[in-house]
Amino acid sequence: MTKQTLPVQGTTTRHAIEDVGDYPRPPLLESVPYPILITLGGKDIASTRNAYRVLETFHPPTYYIPPEDVAEDVLTPNSRRSVCEWKGPARYFDVTGGDKKLAASAWTYPTPVERFAAIKDHLAFYCHPMDRCLVDGIKATPQPGNFYGGWVTPWITGPIKGAPGSNHW
Repeated sequence: MTKQTLPVQGTTTRHAIEDVGDYPRPPLLESVPYPILITLGGKDIASTRNAYRVLETFHPPTYYIPPEDVAEDVLTPNSRRSVCEWKGPARYFDVTGGDKKLAASAWTYPTPVERFAAIKDHLAFYCHPMDRCLVDGIKATPQPGNFYGGWVTPWITGPIKGAPGSNHW
């Protein structure tokens, strides 16, 4: 990945500029040294300094939050299921915050493959339906297309999969 750093307004951190084209395949799992905060319906539903992120070619990072750092009573099991070729079978949750309820907006890997064992039962949240998703105090925007779960921040660059015409990259 590129070594250049970018001072990000509103944080005390300098983030290395990351080109998603440089991310590996198969994906890489790494711990996150800065805070992650998710708000829905005016309520902070998840807040952690113990997240992981998955980095995959042409995808912005997807953040995985430990279950103990997700507010109580915000998750309701949903019948949706999927399988990731890298992480294994996923199950989904409806997410409630304040007066908002979002169907299948969070997911987890209850039995991930060994390479991703560290994120067992951690929760990932789609960015697009949330009020806000903050990475180190900076608002993230959703990965294009609302299918994948990546979060785009100012230090993420490169062609990002998800926009029309990019499904088969």
